[in-house]
Amino acid sequence: MTRKSPVFTLINECQDCCKCLRVCPVKAIKVAAGRATVIGSRCLACGRCVAACPNQAKKIRPDLDLVLALAAAEPRRLTASLAPSWRAAFDLEDREMVRVLKSLGFGAVSETALGAQMVSGGTVRLLGDGRPGLYISTACPVIVDYVRLYRPRLAANLIPLASPALTHAAWLRQTGGDRHVVFLGPCIAKKNEADRHPNLLAAALTFEELRLWLARERPPEGRGEAEELSFFPRPAREGALYPVDGGMNETLRLAGMSRRVQLLNISSLDLFIQALDQLNLEDVRRPLFIEAMACPGGCVSGPAIASRRSNFLMVSDILAETNLERDKAEDPEFFLAASYEPAGPGEGRAHSPEDVKSALARIGKYRPEDEVNCSGCGYHSCRELARALLAGDAEPAMCASFMRQQAARKAAAMFKSMPSGMVMLDKNLHILEANEAFVRLFAGEAPGRPRPRPEDLLGRPVEDWLDLSRLFKAVMRTGHDLHKEHHVYRKRLYDLHVFCIDRGETIGALITDITVAWGGREKIAQKAREVITRNITIVQEIAGLLGEHMVETETILSSIAADFTADGDEEASGAAAEEIEAPEEREEETQAEED
Repeated sequence: MTRKSPVFTLINECQDCCKCLRVCPVKAIKVAAGRATVIGSRCLACGRCVAACPNQAKKIRPDLDLVLALAAAEPRRLTASLAPSWRAAFDLEDREMVRVLKSLGFGAVSETALGAQMVSGGTVRLLGDGRPGLYISTACPVIVDYVRLYRPRLAANLIPLASPALTHAAWLRQTGGDRHVVFLGPCIAKKNEADRHPNLLAAALTFEELRLWLARERPPEGRGEAEELSFFPRPAREGALYPVDGGMNETLRLAGMSRRVQLLNISSLDLFIQALDQLNLEDVRRPLFIEAMACPGGCVSGPAIASRRSNFLMVSDILAETNLERDKAEDPEFFLAASYEPAGPGEGRAHSPEDVKSALARIGKYRPEDEVNCSGCGYHSCRELARALLAGDAEPAMCASFMRQQAARKAAAMFKSMPSGMVMLDKNLHILEANEAFVRLFAGEAPGRPRPRPEDLLGRPVEDWLDLSRLFKAVMRTGHDLHKEHHVYRKRLYDLHVFCIDRGETIGALITDITVAWGGREKIAQKAREVITRNITIVQEIAGLLGEHMVETETILSSIAADFTADGDEEASGAAAEEIEAPEEREEETQAEED
């Protein structure tokens, strides 16, 4: 099969609710990383998961584009095999329905009910001798796949005839040449038949896809010749009863089924499974034919019926329009034999008791009484979930009771070992829960009696030990959390965090005694201040010494400078005296020369 399975998952839309798994009758769902995907090889295409998915993550494979391509390429060869439940889904007369389909591109429109009549004739012929045993109808592909996949020992009890849709398609191709036969109906599982028998069915469209096609094309009003607007090659008769619960058995009676054969009908896969669970083939001592359909009420309740009308009205319309009068011309004896071999996982994959026990331990089931079998995971029992874990189709997180226990254990461990005091209060400020630290902080030993246990405080007013009612009531009333970093209570300091759990109903308080820590910080700060003061003193002393040294140095230098200045003044005075005396001597020398 080259195309995806008829039902698939949009991974990004899956929201980890596992509702699809709960409704799947065969658990053909694999959960990994919180996403539930369809296991195509085990899926019956019953459509339950599609209807149940709250996020529309489960989808039906669309085949409309394939049919549109066929209609565009060879419209004359395109033939519609219209399921008899169309009268329940579309409020149209026969001629109008044919006209609408031909306007979409079908060269001919034929009723699948013709194939149903052929199947009924073949069934009567096979059971004519009335041999004892169980016989299961093969009109419903979901029933057939369920037996082949999950009840392989009963595969031999399936009537060896093809379904009405395949029989009709084979007959159309035989009588009308090389046709592209497209089935139109309310059944998703018909897509599986088309995938497995492409030589007979080119495609299978649901009525929902047909309505989408009609909305796109909007066929124009028009008229045609009477011969052109009739079903090919003629309208069906009693075969139109097939989509109604018990309809096939009615056609078998009309076709002359022996009264020795008991005809029973069951229209519910769940009921069919329950009946087989309680059945022992050795107890079947007479010919027993089961008309089995997966959808409750028959094909009129098909997953893609595309109608919201009451089932009562849909069945009424089918019964009113079915022609049970025999014409002179009988249907040709055309039968399409089919063999149904066992396939798939069978009635259960074998796992050793040790493996199952180990898988049960992964979800916290160590004793038989731990196996609550609540079906919250989607499986019918804890052991069924364990087998799914072994097969890789499930995750431990799917067990709600196990995850709840794990969360409770973790919360209890944290609550118990938390060094800060924790208390939970109801709307009357009575204690719902308290930890050991709270008892140690506020409910210590009293003279003459030992310290109470946390459970001794339950139901008691918190003000008996901690009188912070004003703060608690404010948080209870407003729903806003409150945080006080240095709250003084009874001469001690606390870091107080009061938080709202459920406004007006439940609050909690986390209380940490920071008195000792704060005192330690004060000591550190005092030491720091002492060090700073000492450092300042040393600096000041150093500065003083440096100052004195600078004064002494300045005095010495000043003295040196003064002495140096005094010597210089004497030399300068001598030089000046010489300068004064010299002219007088020169004048005396000059006068002597003149004399």
